[in-house]
Amino acid sequence: MILMTRPLDGVTVITLEHAIAAPFCTRQLADLGARVIKVERPGVGDFARAYDERVRGMASHFVWTNRSKESLTLDVKQPVAQEVLGKLLEGADVLVQNLAPGAAARLGLSFEALHEKHPRLIVCDISGYGDDGPYRDKKAYDLLIQSESGFLSVTGSDAEPAKAGCSIADIAAGMYAYSGILAALLQRGKTGKGSRIDVSMLESMVEWMGFPMYYAFEGAAAPPRAGASHATIFPYGPFPASDGTVMLGLQNEREWGLFCKTVLQQPELAGDERFASNTRRVAHRNALRALIVQAFSSLTAEQVVGRLEAAQIANASVNDMHDVWKHPQLKARERWTQVATPGGLIPALLPPGTTQAFSPRMDAVPGLGEHTDAILQELGCSNEAIASMRGAGAV
Repeated sequence: MILMTRPLDGVTVITLEHAIAAPFCTRQLADLGARVIKVERPGVGDFARAYDERVRGMASHFVWTNRSKESLTLDVKQPVAQEVLGKLLEGADVLVQNLAPGAAARLGLSFEALHEKHPRLIVCDISGYGDDGPYRDKKAYDLLIQSESGFLSVTGSDAEPAKAGCSIADIAAGMYAYSGILAALLQRGKTGKGSRIDVSMLESMVEWMGFPMYYAFEGAAAPPRAGASHATIFPYGPFPASDGTVMLGLQNEREWGLFCKTVLQQPELAGDERFASNTRRVAHRNALRALIVQAFSSLTAEQVVGRLEAAQIANASVNDMHDVWKHPQLKARERWTQVATPGGLIPALLPPGTTQAFSPRMDAVPGLGEHTDAILQELGCSNEAIASMRGAGAV
């Protein structure tokens, strides 16, 4: 039986967030039961709301990263709105922000400014480059961090670099913020005190670049850009069959022997000195690729996959987004549910990491300011006071 008590039930998160990194972080916290109050600019909101209109009139990025949150509009530069924010922080466990460099400190929302008054409050600051160093005030967006971290130098083809097809730098920072907040909550349980977490998008991406960095250790050549193929293992990547493309990957010499015997049906290749180790196969990849392409040219993709399965060689389909929506494995494991949005119900993937201890929270994506009045009333504001704030543009 799945219990409905979630790990972060009773935890309140206040977030001044936009774009992807911080919203992705706080959505994970909401999945675990936290109450996430998203503070947005009146009339405009998180600018990610306007990225596109692909999901029933809403932005694809926004619906992905903002379910199960409450939207409160506040012009935090106005004194009356700052008072509201102060009341919210009195009952909060976590403050998350990814505002422009220095903006949170100017609003009095730095950890140093808040810690004495709210000693149990955890403050998580997400930025492009961190809060010190020569790049501290430099603006940072996902593509720019992909570039600064060296990701673009090893991604793409010989002809040109390519960025990742999703916001990988934002996702990296969001996940380190998420895990850092969970660790800070555990630490607070031991010490009774909150702490500050400083998450840099650059540092998050550089951590993920560990393999190519060490491969290029002490001036050695970096992994070449290899398109969808693996830069340092071969054969590993896409290969054409007569009617489509098959993705496959070999990991060791035992698999190489099986690949030659069962898939290529050329067992003599296993003893060819040009291909006697992964290093040699990489060095002679063009010659080996030509042999593989020739062997696959008379086979359908289904036949190639059949041989790969028989040899227990790893393989995969080259799916597009429409294929993923209807992926049979996700369907078989019942990984889809529905969440409400202002535009109607939409499908949503259950969070990875299935557990029998609780059901993840999968509540609605909020409309801009949808919960403003309810939250203000909860804080003790009268209807007259709310109307006054609304008239002044404070909410």
